[in-house]
Amino acid sequence: MITRTAFLAAGLAALLSAGAVAQQPIPLPEAIRTAGVVRIGIEATYPPMAYKDPATNERRGFNVDLVTEIAKVLGLRIQWEEMAFAQLIPALTTNRIDFSGSSMTDLPSRRERLSFVDYVSTGPQIFALTAQAGDLNQPTDLCGKSIATPRTTAYFPTLQAWSQKNCVEQGRPAINVVGTEGATATRTDLRQNRVNAAVLGAEYVVYLSQQEPGVFKRIGDPIGRNMSGLAFPRQSTELRDAVAAALNRLIENGTYMTLLKKHGLEAQALPRAEIDAGQP
Repeated sequence: MITRTAFLAAGLAALLSAGAVAQQPIPLPEAIRTAGVVRIGIEATYPPMAYKDPATNERRGFNVDLVTEIAKVLGLRIQWEEMAFAQLIPALTTNRIDFSGSSMTDLPSRRERLSFVDYVSTGPQIFALTAQAGDLNQPTDLCGKSIATPRTTAYFPTLQAWSQKNCVEQGRPAINVVGTEGATATRTDLRQNRVNAAVLGAEYVVYLSQQEPGVFKRIGDPIGRNMSGLAFPRQSTELRDAVAAALNRLIENGTYMTLLKKHGLEAQALPRAEIDAGQP
């Protein structure tokens, strides 16, 4: 007969064995494993994902925190490479960086050259200055008006397509989509009343509303939904899969949700890391 003590000992041994299996090292490309360093491109002008603390000029944000934790799981040091968003894809395709730690919408057109580990859901959010919003309450109230959004992001063509379908095809005037050089320029255009509204990622609008309560008004729900991903060169499947495995460990142990809550992004959580799951 198995005694209670023996039964408990066997159970503990099984748990320890399972834990040991779960924490086995994640396979990495030989060159990266040997160097112990991963080169990560980052555009640090997009809070709350990646930005510079104005008081210290230190790099902050959810992506910075998440990628740092991923590197810890993989046993790697990070070599950050700061660059403009428009430089990220060329840097990936010419092997100047190993992957992008910036928020990049996972689009089929980008997957011709890149592959993505999707880590949060996202969507283009229309917003305006509360003091200037007047009777702007839903996206169609902006038909015939001007909206600024970064021209190098997916928000620009998404807003154009949305305007065609929801304004032009419904007999309303088209939205004047004003392309900017990035999130900071978009916000500047809005503040200086050069446009009636702006479109940025839902996560950025959350951050702006936290920083300046009452200043900005969200106009309806996001006009689309997609995935934000960490981007890799298309052929870099081994590193991509290692990062996805590390992210799943962070999801399982609660670190991922803790970081999301720290930045007010828990509504954008994914249950698991996804590979190339973004939609047009």
